[in-house]
Amino acid sequence: MQREVKDTTELTKYGKHYSEDGLWDKIRKVAKKAGRDVIRMALVLFYTLKSPKVNVRDKAVILGALGYFILPVDLIPDFIPALGFTDDFAALMLALKAISESVTPEYEAQADAKLLEWFG
Repeated sequence: MQREVKDTTELTKYGKHYSEDGLWDKIRKVAKKAGRDVIRMALVLFYTLKSPKVNVRDKAVILGALGYFILPVDLIPDFIPALGFTDDFAALMLALKAISESVTPEYEAQADAKLLEWFG
């Protein structure tokens, strides 16, 4: 079991678990259980990460948050109903808050378009 993520420094250590294929695979497997809010945050972070305009520090934070999201074993196992994604939600929210200046309406629109495609 992983420790609770309390700050972005601790969060960045999970970056080694990130891969684009791993992210899409995780989203495909858990989208309905995780819900729109969790998936939207992951997508906003993903589209922000893809931008060459985002600085290295913010990219490290994003990689850490998405890496934590991808990990199959975390503080609260994902299979626990109603609670399983609360730690993922917290990690993604922490990352979004930390990199908020790098997030543009364009990245949010890309995430929203993908959500509409998947969730209707």
